[in-house]
Amino acid sequence: MATILIRNARIFDGTGAEPFAGDLLIEGNRIASVSRPGDGNADRIIDAGGRFLMPGMTEGHAHLSFENVTATEDLITPSPEEQVFAAARGAKALIDAGFTSAYGASEAKTRLAVAVRKEVEAGRLPGPRIRAGSMEISVTGGMGDESKEHNPRKGPSIIVDGPEEMRKAVRFSCREGCDNIKLDVSGDPFYPNTPGHTTPMSFEEIRMAVDTAHAYGRKVNAHSRSIEGSKRCVRAGVDGLFHCEYSDEELLDLFEEARDRLFVAPTVGLFHQIIKGEASGHGLTPEIGGYMGIPQLLEESVKTHVALRKRGVRHLIGGDYGFGWSPQGTQARDIAFFIDYYGYSPAEALVCATKNGGLAMRDQGDLGTLEKGMLADLVLVDGDPMADPAIFLDTGKLLLIMKDGQLHKNIVPEAATQHSEPSREAIPA
Repeated sequence: MATILIRNARIFDGTGAEPFAGDLLIEGNRIASVSRPGDGNADRIIDAGGRFLMPGMTEGHAHLSFENVTATEDLITPSPEEQVFAAARGAKALIDAGFTSAYGASEAKTRLAVAVRKEVEAGRLPGPRIRAGSMEISVTGGMGDESKEHNPRKGPSIIVDGPEEMRKAVRFSCREGCDNIKLDVSGDPFYPNTPGHTTPMSFEEIRMAVDTAHAYGRKVNAHSRSIEGSKRCVRAGVDGLFHCEYSDEELLDLFEEARDRLFVAPTVGLFHQIIKGEASGHGLTPEIGGYMGIPQLLEESVKTHVALRKRGVRHLIGGDYGFGWSPQGTQARDIAFFIDYYGYSPAEALVCATKNGGLAMRDQGDLGTLEKGMLADLVLVDGDPMADPAIFLDTGKLLLIMKDGQLHKNIVPEAATQHSEPSREAIPA
């Protein structure tokens, strides 16, 4: 079995411990050892030159098929044949940015992420590990229902009413190969008739989705901004929650009780981008954001997720990227947002991006940290992301990206590589 030794690295292992100088040995697709600097041998030796070595990151709320979206119409109009290329480009943008895993939320069509996942797993497309998200499942009049009585049309969602229709929609999504089922439980500021504090989906519908998906060995994630919606999700056994701005003490207690089985992705980036004017070029100005109640939602988000951080609830970074103002591959901005808005230390924010993401991706617990026996997903950074998280946005600073023991990229200077020829599998910067 081939071995690779990454020597002389500054190792951040993803556990939250301080970085340390060391060597990391990879055997096949797993980490064989992490040791203090030494003179170990391997089939290939790469000298990291003291650079920052860390686990690969996880996008915790992935929409691979969202590419420069500025309106729901951008998800409805294109054909599946067109959108699968967008999803493939999204997958490549993620791994190029150091994201070796993508935890799927929803996609514009049912099988987009499924098709890309299969091609990535077969080695025919570059991309991260993928848990393929389904289409969103919503209810009549809920977020994602684009129809009117005088103008029925199919949006980027499956619309159900009642537990039996939910059962069929989840079975359909599982049959088609989706790993993650996405529910639209609460309202949303982009749907004025059902704002974020409302809860159109019933507990019985949510519980049916969970029971059905779990019977297939799949996971259920929910869009939930409202207090009641999040309570229903936690009580029904949902695996992951997205957004979760509004809260009360009862909900915070429920989250704390379930903290060892669920994950939460706050998706704070969208609020920041609207309020700071980054979306203005696409017509979504801070003034319009004010009419939508975005500043209040951000205030509620800070209050809730600071409390969840203090209670030990596991956060994931990412989510709601792929809009015209937030291109795929820029999800690492959330690391700074977690520090600035939620009070995480740089090391804690990196744990959200690495260890927590790995645990969400794989129940085996063998992904997301640089420890013996873990899957070899890692990134070598030319700089210190703990001092400057924005360094991730310069992909030229990501000198080496490895997924499952295979080099996706390696531009460590040739003179620093010993006992081997220059990598033919390296992708040029």
